Amino acid sequence: MTRIAGAILLVLTLACGPAAADSYCRVPLADWQPREALQRKLEAEGWTVEMIRAHDGCYRVHAVNAAGERLQGRFDPATLAMVGRRGEGRGHRHGDDDHD
Repeated sequence: MTRIAGAILLVLTLACGPAAADSYCRVPLADWQPREALQRKLEAEGWTVEMIRAHDGCYRVHAVNAAGERLQGRFDPATLAMVGRRGEGRGHRHGDDDHD
């Protein structure tokens, strides 16, 4: 019985992995806003942008905020909404940006 339960758990875990990894930034390229629009938005919020690149269907940003903290963020390329964030300076994490 333990083998069967273990096998079922393994199958369910493997089946859920791709679905969880694919849950954000599924935007057709034609709907993406330009990187410059994201940079303007972040600079207006007090970020100093060091890098913006496309990564796993999102925009990935490395920046420094007004307090001098180094940040990494993921942004939906159509809405420019943040979908994940990591504050490197203090080692805390927000959102679902642990995959990088």
